Amino acid sequence: MHRFALKIFGCQMNVYDGERIAAELFARGWSEAAEEEADAVIYVTCSIRDKAEQKVKSELGRHVPKGGGRGPVVAVAGCMAQRIGPELLARFPQIRVLCGPRHLGRLADAVEEALADGTPSVLLDEDSRALDDLDRPPARRLLPFKSYVTIAHGCDNFCTYCIVPHVRGRFQSRRPEAIAAEVESLVADGVVEVTLLGQNVNSYGTDLKDVTFAGLLRSLAGVRGLRRLRFATNHPKDLTDDVISAMADLPVVCPAINLPLQAGSDRILALMNRGYDRRTYASRLEALREALPEVAVTSDLIVAFPGEREDDFALSLEALRLFRFDQVHSAAYSPRPGTAAAAFKERIPRAEARRRLQAVNDLQLQIAREINATLVGRTFEVLVDGPAHRGDGLLQGRTVTDKVVLFPGEGLEGRFVDVVIDGADAWSLRGKAVDGGAGGR
Repeated sequence: MHRFALKIFGCQMNVYDGERIAAELFARGWSEAAEEEADAVIYVTCSIRDKAEQKVKSELGRHVPKGGGRGPVVAVAGCMAQRIGPELLARFPQIRVLCGPRHLGRLADAVEEALADGTPSVLLDEDSRALDDLDRPPARRLLPFKSYVTIAHGCDNFCTYCIVPHVRGRFQSRRPEAIAAEVESLVADGVVEVTLLGQNVNSYGTDLKDVTFAGLLRSLAGVRGLRRLRFATNHPKDLTDDVISAMADLPVVCPAINLPLQAGSDRILALMNRGYDRRTYASRLEALREALPEVAVTSDLIVAFPGEREDDFALSLEALRLFRFDQVHSAAYSPRPGTAAAAFKERIPRAEARRRLQAVNDLQLQIAREINATLVGRTFEVLVDGPAHRGDGLLQGRTVTDKVVLFPGEGLEGRFVDVVIDGADAWSLRGKAVDGGAGGR
């Protein structure tokens, strides 16, 4: 029996891809093992920033065979393989398989061939619209009662800073019946919360006939046994009124959304090729909050984009104060070779980029702390993930609005528990289970 080790880097979609790779190998009789005992080590990689790629390169260096021995088959899959596969092969000859994100359906065969006779495979995506995907849902999940489901591949937006369309190819929706079948299969296996994934879920169905993202939400909401339905990531220019209405109408769809702003300056948004201005963004946010007063909104923000002046940056800070997001995923601009912005000349000095990032983080911490403080005294239904990462005797779970809640308890993983909130900070809420959590559903 062959053994594999899986190393996953980056986004939720990579986690989902990794879980499906594992499911395919399990179905072929493989077992999972520690990295040093594995016959094959498979990397599912990320190219969104240089730091993510450097981490993978650092780990790949550990697999150089010692003393003339034969090391494990090393496979590099995902975005990094697609972006710099030949460079990786030249630097790390121990790699036997390269597999782009649109050829995962051929990965297991390639690994087994390399293991049998050393045959190398280079499965990179020459056609940005071709797709040879895995069709097996995850069999083993980080949390058995939660799962991701991809509803679309690739992206056609070509934001000037973003590598995703270059490595994941052009946008392609999955058939709604395939998505429904996967969700039903997962729910039958004990999943109660599903997160739909796509580089832009709001574009779902634009390449199919008579199919929309709102329609998909309404269809999946009828799956018996599904308690929570989430989705990511959204694009403000494509967040339509029918999607907002579906969120408001369907109790199973969680009132939580990530709506990336990326910049508060219209000039920078245009340079980013985001396809909206700040006024348009504000109108979408207003419509969302009017339809769902309890909605939690998180966002993404890039600082020090090439050419970002001090007044542009001030507009980003102003936008944070105005829009008051629950959380913001912030980062200093990272040039990605091959993207349009990589050729922009007006780079911001690294020290100034760090200053701007710190200013954003300090402001957002204050806002998040203030928002969470308003929730003290209220009771929320929490889906328990398991023991908290910090604090002995504490459990950790999430509300329907995706707030992290810590509370005393044990043995309630995968259960729904009512928790009354008695404390809050910027990152989490604290509380006590009603009736000690004995009534968890």
